[in-house]
Amino acid sequence: MEASQSKRSRGLDATRFLLAISGSAVAAALAFNLADMNDLAGIGVTLGLVSLAMAALNSPHFRRVSFALWVLAFAACAMFFPKAFISWGGFEMKQAVIPLVQLIMFGMGTTLAFGDFARVMRIPRAVLIGFGLQYTVMPLMGWTYATLFGLQGEVAVGLILYGSCAGGVSSNVVTFIAGANLALSVTMTACSTLMSPLMTPVAMKVLAGQYLPIEMAPMMISILKMILVPVLAGLLVNRYLHRYATWASRWLPGVSMGGICAVIAITIALSRDDLIAVAVPLLGAAICHNLTGYTVGYWSARAFGLNRIDSQTVSIEVGMQNGGMATGLAFDVLQSGAAAVPSAVEGPWAAATGAGLASYWRRLHRPDQASTETSRGRASKSTTT
Repeated sequence: MEASQSKRSRGLDATRFLLAISGSAVAAALAFNLADMNDLAGIGVTLGLVSLAMAALNSPHFRRVSFALWVLAFAACAMFFPKAFISWGGFEMKQAVIPLVQLIMFGMGTTLAFGDFARVMRIPRAVLIGFGLQYTVMPLMGWTYATLFGLQGEVAVGLILYGSCAGGVSSNVVTFIAGANLALSVTMTACSTLMSPLMTPVAMKVLAGQYLPIEMAPMMISILKMILVPVLAGLLVNRYLHRYATWASRWLPGVSMGGICAVIAITIALSRDDLIAVAVPLLGAAICHNLTGYTVGYWSARAFGLNRIDSQTVSIEVGMQNGGMATGLAFDVLQSGAAAVPSAVEGPWAAATGAGLASYWRRLHRPDQASTETSRGRASKSTTT
């Protein structure tokens, strides 16, 4: 007991220390900015966000938002020091984007099993509803908000591309935190990923063709080699080399999160000027896009007759897309850093809102769980008497 209290006390002291560093760094950054010392201001902002992310990671109450804070730290560093993420010793960092996305997809594959695909036969209605909403609502809303907020050219294409991608493993994590239907979430992610070589190019051809010429065949091939092959490799490792998959599961999540942060930082560094020019309308479009996905996903699922838990799962799956996939396609197929910017903006935003939504829904579930346990206890007492 004493050892546990001592450990908790040390953790609390460390969190307070990190928060003090974060506050001091941000205050110093503001002072440096007023003095027009931008490099020092950038160091202060980055240090402040890194310290805040470490404090959140050290806190059981705020650990869920630590990833979003790490993303913000990398994004801020890329905004202030873009050269650090453009090239290292003659090596162009954009060449690392595709391998990083493949590594992230391999990590996702190790969390899947063949049973996740077979499960669609047991819950076909829920999976089909979620699948249909994901590949209609988000692409259409991407086009709608790109139009409403006046986004042009490659940036508009990037928002549509983000909405046209499959679900990512982050939606599974958020579903788990929310206490929703994890099995349904994993199955939906698996199915949307499996069908992405067909669905994503079709949606892009129909909705984004007015901005850029979209070639479906190269996009299909890119999705196959960048998404499906690594996912299948991870799936096979999990099936036939499960001992190694269990070992890899200890470090792959951290590596995947680091890879996502690096991809976002590289994207922002390469398209910094484009991002600054469209920051306000793009952020507005990304916020509306994400929140529409949650809202329409939930209420449409309810309208189709799904229960509350399954509707929450569909909402999360529809509202959160695979940003890594969108970024990889922007660089590999569209050959455009500007088209990758929307995923670098909406991806972190979706991670933050998803964590908040999950915490809210989990609190809503607790009274239900408590009442269920109470009714079980009463039933048990009545049986014994």
